[in-house]
Amino acid sequence: MDKLYNMSVFAKVVEMGSFTAVANHLDTTVGNISRAVSVLEESLDTRLMQRSTRRLVITDAGRRFYDRCIAILTDVEHAEAEARDALLEPRGRLRVHSVPGLGRNLVTRAVLAYRESYPDVSVELLLSQRMPNLLEEQLDIGVVITRTLPDSAYVSQNIGTSHCILAASPAYLAAHPAPTCPEDLIDHRCVLLGTVDYAPDEWHLESPAGDATFRPTGPHFSVNDMDAMSQALRDGAGIGLLAAFSAMEHLRNGTLVRVLPQYHTQVRNVYAVYPSRQFVDAKIKRFVETLKAHVADHLDSYAKELDIASPSILPSDR
Repeated sequence: MDKLYNMSVFAKVVEMGSFTAVANHLDTTVGNISRAVSVLEESLDTRLMQRSTRRLVITDAGRRFYDRCIAILTDVEHAEAEARDALLEPRGRLRVHSVPGLGRNLVTRAVLAYRESYPDVSVELLLSQRMPNLLEEQLDIGVVITRTLPDSAYVSQNIGTSHCILAASPAYLAAHPAPTCPEDLIDHRCVLLGTVDYAPDEWHLESPAGDATFRPTGPHFSVNDMDAMSQALRDGAGIGLLAAFSAMEHLRNGTLVRVLPQYHTQVRNVYAVYPSRQFVDAKIKRFVETLKAHVADHLDSYAKELDIASPSILPSDR
């Protein structure tokens, strides 16, 4: 077997955690994957991983060898990419993950604009609340909303900022007098959003007059999807926090009304995240540029329309 191939197989086993997963990914047998790793170990006279019927454990030597393999394989990939201009001209397949609300409202538009500019790229957009493992799931870019990113080997670029505002339907407010201060929320039915970056049991609100924290109590309705939250609010379920990108259309057409308009949540950053590599494909670079041009502009315009001041300084890219 070719040594570079064996090295790439070994690297995939480390990243995906099992021979079976790699065999399925490469459309081969578990025996072939096992042999590729064994041949490497025999040539190195070193145990790279401990095997059992339940799990694989990478040895210290295996971890060091993996780091070297990644560097070598990246250089080889770069050489091949230069030959086919992949670093210069976007082409191939781009797999993008996004949180659902932002994905449905803004990222989809960015994908369509990107496809107009780069028709040689096939784009797959996947929506879910969780932050996936980009390497294991073979994703090129993740679009996330969070106050801070966890430490990782990924590269991130700040696309813009997002805010949530309090909203309710006109029918609900006709039956329940609108609150005039955060303390009045205690007398209302509150619809709670529970996602990775939003704690449903505590609302942190900001305003020019000062900040406030409200803790909803009593029976309530909680949902983990922004669009479902929007639908519930429009149907009169109560008052809830809704991201500007999900609320704006309904605020404009009158199916939602802003509550306590001087208040909004703490700023959350929108990041484009992609695996850390020395050489980034043109398809990824150009898509990040498209996100900045389309998503950032809409987020800024929403903040201005809602009279929310955006922060003057954002965390730097990393």
